This record gives sequence, structure tokens and C-alpha cells, in this order.
Amino acid sequence: MPEPLPPFVLKNEETFAVLDSRGEICPELQHDAGIFHRGTRHISRLQVLLWNQSPMVLSSTELGAMGVMVSHLANNDGGSTGSAAMSIHLERSTVLTATACLQQFSFTSYEGRPVKMPLTLRLDADFRDIFEVRGYHRPQRGRTVRRGSHGALELVYRGLDGEDRVTVLRMSEPIENVNAEDIGLVLTLEPRQSFRLFLVLDFHPTAEAMGAEDHYNAAMSATIQRFREARRSAASVVSDNPAFNSWLLRSFSDVHLLASQVEDGLYPYAGVPWFSCPFGRDGLITARQMLMVEPRLARGVLGFLARRQALVVDPAHDEEPGKILHESRLGEMAALGEVPFSSYYGAVDSTPLFLMLAGDYLCRSGDRDFIAGLLPELEAAMAWIHRAEASSSDGFLRYLRAAAGGLSNQGWKDSNDSIHHADGHLAEGSIALCEVQAYAYGARRALARIYQCLGRGGEAEVLRDEAAALRQRFHTAFWTPAIDSYALALDGESRPCMVRASNAGHCLWTGIATPEAAAAVARHLMAPTSFNGWGVRTLDERERRYNPMSYHNGSVWPHDNALIGMGLAHYGHRSEALRILTGLFETASAVPMFRLPELFCGFQRREEEGPTLYPVACSPQAWASASVFGLLEAVTGMSIEREDGSNRVQVRLRNPCLPKGLNLLDINGLRLGEEEINLQFHRSEHDVGVLVRSRTPGVDVVIMK
Repeated sequence: MPEPLPPFVLKNEETFAVLDSRGEICPELQHDAGIFHRGTRHISRLQVLLWNQSPMVLSSTELGAMGVMVSHLANNDGGSTGSAAMSIHLERSTVLTATACLQQFSFTSYEGRPVKMPLTLRLDADFRDIFEVRGYHRPQRGRTVRRGSHGALELVYRGLDGEDRVTVLRMSEPIENVNAEDIGLVLTLEPRQSFRLFLVLDFHPTAEAMGAEDHYNAAMSATIQRFREARRSAASVVSDNPAFNSWLLRSFSDVHLLASQVEDGLYPYAGVPWFSCPFGRDGLITARQMLMVEPRLARGVLGFLARRQALVVDPAHDEEPGKILHESRLGEMAALGEVPFSSYYGAVDSTPLFLMLAGDYLCRSGDRDFIAGLLPELEAAMAWIHRAEASSSDGFLRYLRAAAGGLSNQGWKDSNDSIHHADGHLAEGSIALCEVQAYAYGARRALARIYQCLGRGGEAEVLRDEAAALRQRFHTAFWTPAIDSYALALDGESRPCMVRASNAGHCLWTGIATPEAAAAVARHLMAPTSFNGWGVRTLDERERRYNPMSYHNGSVWPHDNALIGMGLAHYGHRSEALRILTGLFETASAVPMFRLPELFCGFQRREEEGPTLYPVACSPQAWASASVFGLLEAVTGMSIEREDGSNRVQVRLRNPCLPKGLNLLDINGLRLGEEEINLQFHRSEHDVGVLVRSRTPGVDVVIMK
């Protein structure tokens, strides 16, 4: 019988859990569920039986969007020796630490007599690498040792990489029976009294382990504090629309659910379950979308990626000096080199995006010292771009896989069939993607702004000249009158892939497009063949490879739409950006928990139907969750500017607008380095007005309509 609710997801640092509505793991119902730690599934089965039966689900929820799951359950009929159905209530709460999963079971009996209730806990740990769970086959594996003792159960996996991976089960009550597949105990429940039982699943046990109840209480307190601190540290965004507020809260909480602490702040891991690790591109785009409300993410992402910038030439990992990381994996298969992703650099876009985020973060925060400290890495990144462009026949930034088992396509659309010609044939050779040239343009302008801020005006001017020349060459090479848009890519022979795709919208985001080209791209992206009512498809339905159920050839990706919306707003097409925001809001309102998934299918919207979900999409996915904040930046027309040689900061609001159903939008605690401002956007009969509720002395506000 299928689960009545979607899987619940919890995450803390390198540990995440995918649970059913009972707070359990049943592999027969969901093969990819489990509790994972450092790239390995440490719990593959977790089920509680009362009188040898699974309890029924009354309800399940996440406590206050704070990373704690609460399930309300009831017993089934216990037969002649047990209690009648629904006479025992169980409130089951689940929380994670960085190295453990903890559960509290609170039982209340509504029988009129004391009840002795047998409880069986079925537990297994297959210690599968995340790539095995995805379907990779391994010819050899390590071995698992299972040891039981009074009060604990220990499972140890002896990996082929020489590492022992451990799961220890402890409970607050004595364990009476330890068998090969389960453990058992008997609880005595008094009428109308609650009995609490605590379970600890520890993946890094220590000799001085806390008691199960103390461990749970400490974990609960730390988790709630973590999310409260996140909200205190960021700008508050609240509207007069309760549904929109639910989307905002869910999105903000999911970004922080996925975020892990790194040296310089927080890093949003890409998504659960398949991408719960640092991805360069995903982290950079997520941080950019969140920059208006939460600049700490940008600082954490930039610092983390700078420390892991490539230093050597290593074809086995597509590594070249100056490149920015694509992904970094833990786990046995990565450690053994069975997959090349322990530290993998097979992304052509992470490096220019790194430079773009650095420039935007400096404008947003005024954090000169931090950016000045990153200057060697920023210059190394630009040097890699220069070398890569110089090595190509046409001077464009291209990719060609070197690593065996690496990615054949190395832009954000990295599936094997995503880059193709109009006749459907796959593009071959080194590939120059249209959006990557736009990012290379944006990278030059970003580093020029940084140089200008640091008093190196001559070097800034050189980069601005390079950007202007690239813009002209790009338009000449990529503009395709036959489709009235930019070509998706140039193949290895510099032949354009004359395909209408969402990639062209990213060219608007960085400003490389001419105004006339931007208007044409806006028309085709918002046409019914591309915009399906929920969002912009990755591929126009007129194209040969269009398939609304594909990963990249007709699906809808929220982050893609957000960058397109930001690009449309950059050229003044704010009503089109508003349509995208409205479509994604209506999508969020139609999916469980207001949680936008990584992607969804591109079928045309129909009345009385919601969007069609993609079956293996990550949810939550960081850049999908962050998309609402990037789009709010777009529709409010907000930009931040700082005057050279001055400590003043200017907040510019160009032709702000609000989606239908929102009459008020408050942005409070918008911190701009040492400065701060509180704004309210309010709808009037003909336009949207702006009220500056308060500001510190160093902030100027310019409203342009």
C-alpha cells in the first residue's frame, strides 16, 4: 500500500534521513529511503511493531519547519492478548545530529487497565554507497559484522577502502531480546499516563556516550537553535498572503536544512538524496539567489571553493589549475576511485560563476577584506578562463571530458542527451554553451568591479574591454535568425546547435545580450511552446528531442526559471518575470509542503490539475528552494551599488511590481555590511509603491519608474 504522504527529509551536516510518514524505513516501499552518513547508507531498515503489527498513521508533520519530524500513530488490533485498535497513541519524534539519528517514542494508553505491550524493532544496515543505492553495480563489497549485547546492538562494515563504518543502536530501556533481524522489549503502560522511550542510532560512537534521553534532548535543543539562529541572521521577508508566506518559510528552511557549516560560513549542499554534498555550480547559484536575504551563504561558498580550487593538471578528475570544484564526495566508491567524484572538476561554468558571485557579494556586503583575501584564487580562476579560451579555435570557453567515468556534458544540463542539433543528433567534440559565454562575460565584469573597488582601475579597464569584445563576438557567433534566439551551443566544429532552449535566458541574466536579442528571447521563452503555465521548459516543444518527462529536454527546473526571471528583469521585462514568479508560486501551492522539487515534468498546464512530478527529483533541492528569493529580487527591481571611495551604499529599486494576490511585501533587517534598511512594497490601484520604514545613515534609496 503506497504511503499517504511524500518522504520526510532531515539533514544535519554529513548525515541525512529519508523517512516514511511513520518515521520509518521500509525498503519494500521505497528503495532509496534510509539514514545516510558520509555518503553511505547506515540504516536501510527501521520499523517498529506493536504486537507484531505496524502502527497506523494518524498524521505526520515537520515541527515548525525546523528539521524535526513528528508522527502521530496508533496501534492496530492486538488480538486476544493485546489491546483494541486505536487504544494506544504513539507520538514519535525524529531529529538528527551530525553523527546520529535520535527518536523519542511517547506512548499513551487509553485502556482502562495496565497493558503489557511487546515492542519489536526491526533494524538493518546494508552500508551501501550512495552510488549503489542509485543503481551502480559493484563486483566486490566489504563485509558486515553484527554484534548484540545487553542494551546495545552494533553493526560494523569493513570497507574495501580500509575504513570501518559503524552503526550502534542504544535505547533508554533494557533490550530483552537481540535476534538476527530485530530486537525486542516489553513495555508496561499505565492508563492515561505517558511512557517515553528513546532510541539512538549512533554512527560515531564514543566510550563516554550520553544516555539516550539526554542525547535526544540535546539534539532537539541544538536543532531548534540552529534554525532560529538562521532566521535571526537573515533578512525577514513577509507578505500579506498566507500561502506565499508558507512558500517563503519552507524555501528558507530547506536551504538551511541543506546547509552545512564550513570554514567561512555555511555551504548549501545540493539536494537529498542524490546530491547531499558540496556542488560548485549549485552552491554558487543558490548563494546568488539568496544574496538579497542571506549573504552569509555567499561568504561560506566562496571561501570553501577557494580552498578547494584546482592546483594541478589531473585528467582523471578533469582538474586544471584555477578551475573551481564541481563536486566533492565522501563514501567508499569515491575513496577507491570507482567513481571520479572524490574531488571532481568537470564543470565548465563553476569557475566563471565563482567570479560572478564574488563581485555580487562585494557589492551586497561591502566585505572588502574577505574579497581581497580571495584575490589570488579569483585571479587564478580568471587565468584558467583565459587559458581555456586561448586553447579553443574560436576563443570561446569550451569543455571536453578527460576523466573516464566523468560527465560528458559539463554545463548545468549535464545529462548525456542534453546538447544536440535541431535534427536531434548529439553535439560532438568540445562544446561552447551559450550561457557559459554569458558567464565568462559576467566574470570579467565582476572581477573588474573588484579591481575598481581595490584601487586597481587600470586592470579593471582591461577586463571591461575584454567583456565588451566578448559580447560582440558572442552575438555574431551565437545569434541564430532561424530560431530568433541564441543557439544552444557551438559544437566541436563551431557549428551552431540551432535549438530553442532555456539556456538563452541565462544570457539575459549576465547582460551579454543586446536589447533587441533580449526582447526576442523573452518572446520565445514566454510563448506557449516554451512556458507551460507553471514555468519555462528546458526545451521548446517544437524541438526534435522535446520530451516533457526527460531530465533536461522539456522539463521545468525552478532555478533555471529564477535565473531567466532575473535576466528578464535586467532588461526591463518585469511583467514576464512576474509570470514566472506566479507560475512557480502556483506550483509550490500545488505540491506537498510548498516544497519545490529539483524539477518537474513539462506537460502543458490543465485546469483542475497540478504539475506532473518527476519521479526521482531531489526534494528538497537547494537552488530550487532559493528560486523564490532570486525572483523577488527580480520583480522588486532591487540592486545594490556602492560608490568608489565612499562608505555609502545605494539601494536601487527599478519599477517594482508584485504578483497577483500580494498587496504587501515587507523586507526587514536587510543588512548591507554595516548598514541596514527596512522596506515595504505595497500595491496601489495603478502600480507598486515603496515605503522606507527605516534605514541607517549610510544608506540611500533610489526608486526608478
